[in-house]
Amino acid sequence: MKWSEVCIHTTQEAVEPVSHIMHEAGAGGVVIEDPDDLNRDWETKYGEIYELSADDYPEEGVLLKAYLPANSFLAEAVSGIKEAVSQLPVHNIDIGRNSMTVSEVNEEDWATAWKKYYKPVKISDHITITPSWEDYKKIQDNELVIELDPGMAFGTGTHPTTVLCVQSLERHLVKGQVVVDVGTGSGVLSIAAAKLGASYVDALDLDDVAVNSASLNVELNHVQDVVNVKQSNLLDKVNYSPDLIVANILAEVIVQMTEDAFVALKPGGKLITSGIIQTKRNMVKGALQSAGFEINEIVEMEDWLAVVAKKPE
Repeated sequence: MKWSEVCIHTTQEAVEPVSHIMHEAGAGGVVIEDPDDLNRDWETKYGEIYELSADDYPEEGVLLKAYLPANSFLAEAVSGIKEAVSQLPVHNIDIGRNSMTVSEVNEEDWATAWKKYYKPVKISDHITITPSWEDYKKIQDNELVIELDPGMAFGTGTHPTTVLCVQSLERHLVKGQVVVDVGTGSGVLSIAAAKLGASYVDALDLDDVAVNSASLNVELNHVQDVVNVKQSNLLDKVNYSPDLIVANILAEVIVQMTEDAFVALKPGGKLITSGIIQTKRNMVKGALQSAGFEINEIVEMEDWLAVVAKKPE
């Protein structure tokens, strides 16, 4: 089968929304080539994972490569991606150069193209993320391994926003708590919460592809007795009071849901949010405080940050 590689040169800030647009267009996988991967602070802390070549990365900006079937619908899909990406500045998202190329690849080349970037990565004190096809063996007795199959997922679980959320979950999740994961994507945060001791997790996403992907990854990690994947727009279907809400989504969407999150949480409950670029820091912080939250901590990685907020008891 023939596939077409659609490559967009954009910015770090636009990685999440552009990836989502590509998946909405039917992408069978997305490769993110970010030169900052060559110098991740957390790689040295948690151990060297694998060799990266600077030749595979752009000198500036980020390359996102999506893979679409080379069929009669390709031109329409490419046009839709262009239009959707061009609208992102309306939401104050910097799309940078925003140049696009389309090239044809064989299915075998496609598999090699994205799998070579995806190896086991230890992203926190206890959690390692590994692709499902790797035969990874635990290095530490207390290590928690999450297997992901990113074939139709929203990333591989190693983007700074995901890492910040996982590390925050390690610090703030108490065993036995009930968790809601808003915009679950591949399901990685829900799986992490389950492995860290949550008694119940609702993994919510509006996108059909994400719901299917998260369901498969939940089963792959044998946490289906704890994690319930649902299709939902933000917190619309949460009719109970969770102990903790985690949301790795766009800053603009976080701002929209802060009041609903405050109402939903138990007194003393916490909201962990990421997907926030530095320029949106004050916007998100202000929305959380206006809703009634106390800011517990703000943690940073590269140009991204995560905020942990608490509902007063």
